[in-house]
Amino acid sequence: MQLASAPPIEMGIELTASGRAAAAAATTDIAGRLERLPMSGYQRKVFAIIASAWLVDQVDVALLTFLLGSIVVAFGLTPTEAGQLAAMTFAGQLVGNVIAGTASDKFGRKTVFQVTMLVWGFASLAAAAAWSLTALMVCRFLIGVGVGGEAPVAQAMVSEIVPANVRGKYIAFMEGFWAIGYVLSGAISFFVLPYLGWRWAFVIVGLLSMVVLLVRRSMPESPRWLADNGRHAEADAVMSMMEREVERATGKPLPPVAPMITAVAAPVAHQNPILTLFSAEYRLRTVMAFGMWFFALIGFFGLNSWIAVLLKERGFSIVGSVGFVTLITIGGIPGFFTAALMLERIGRKPTTAIYLVCAAVAAYAYGNAVDQTWLFVTGFVMQFFMFGMWSCLYAYTPELYPTRARATGAGFASAFGRIGAILGPMIVPVLVRDYGPATAFQVGAGGFLIAAVLVLTLGVETRGKVLEAVSH
Repeated sequence: MQLASAPPIEMGIELTASGRAAAAAATTDIAGRLERLPMSGYQRKVFAIIASAWLVDQVDVALLTFLLGSIVVAFGLTPTEAGQLAAMTFAGQLVGNVIAGTASDKFGRKTVFQVTMLVWGFASLAAAAAWSLTALMVCRFLIGVGVGGEAPVAQAMVSEIVPANVRGKYIAFMEGFWAIGYVLSGAISFFVLPYLGWRWAFVIVGLLSMVVLLVRRSMPESPRWLADNGRHAEADAVMSMMEREVERATGKPLPPVAPMITAVAAPVAHQNPILTLFSAEYRLRTVMAFGMWFFALIGFFGLNSWIAVLLKERGFSIVGSVGFVTLITIGGIPGFFTAALMLERIGRKPTTAIYLVCAAVAAYAYGNAVDQTWLFVTGFVMQFFMFGMWSCLYAYTPELYPTRARATGAGFASAFGRIGAILGPMIVPVLVRDYGPATAFQVGAGGFLIAAVLVLTLGVETRGKVLEAVSH
């Protein structure tokens, strides 16, 4: 028999004093029960489900970096058309970030998470059959919508089920799967391009998405989101299931709820999530988050979307440039792992700033490399810090906002990043034409430095704090 749940708290309606007290108690109870759970095989299984989807969708996003040279030849694209094609993925991500992030705060994490994978999986299969530049641009836009929509939901979900003492590390690990996805994308392209062509790369990734979708069905809804939306009986049911699974995984009884957790105040003003982002309490965080994402991504994609093409101009073949980029991207794997450790050791704010500044220095050095050896060394270091930077962005952003606006905040911040990602690939070809290939990396370095300044001046520290404490 299904338990009757308390009526949901409607957006924009002020609760009575007793209603606020009851909502606060219920929400705090779920937070306390979640935070006392030790990390076990159960949470790691849920994390693996989320991270596996993240891995495959990042393979899809990265494909264009490796396939662009072949697509340019296949469709006879001009540099401007190639830039427009690259920008379509980011335009789709922008739309997906906003729509899915907001929808996730309204309708729940699990449902929206499933829908996003269907969108980009089918779009990837459709891209393999694209008969014109226009058709391929539409497919890349839809891939972007699905992948972009998945990002804020995944951030919110992991941050809401993992205890505070390891929360940043696990979100950073999740983002680190992007580095692995990037390398896998390069490997798929390297082995598929010479024999089957670029279309089959899209087919392989589309089929992978369908496999991961089946695995994802066992993921639970976030009990924090259920409680925050007044669905207390459902939150209790999910929470009880998680407690049983953790006890089974550890073979030990659960520790009591810590008093410091139960003392945390729960959110009471259920206003519109977008209005929450710009309220007096969160306004400076929003400026920092939006600006950080915008300038970091204009730097990253301004140089990465064109890196294979620029290598071709330095004498590499299409396949050779793909292989070179794949090799230096391996540097991103220790980069995200190191960032994950530093986020918990020294904090979100200093780690994010350090990786942004070091990425800027490495990007500038790479753009001015004088030979292939130095090109490889600086490229490896550049990818180390750039991928570590991504781990920082994804770990830091969802912690800045309360549950009622967490995915919305992460989604809008990512959307501002996609604006930068759209502008980067469009601006860089013009600058490269007029001032040379090194300009792409100077743009990247400048973007990273501006993002670092925003973090240092407006950022708040969230390391080790319970989400309900950070967001108040």
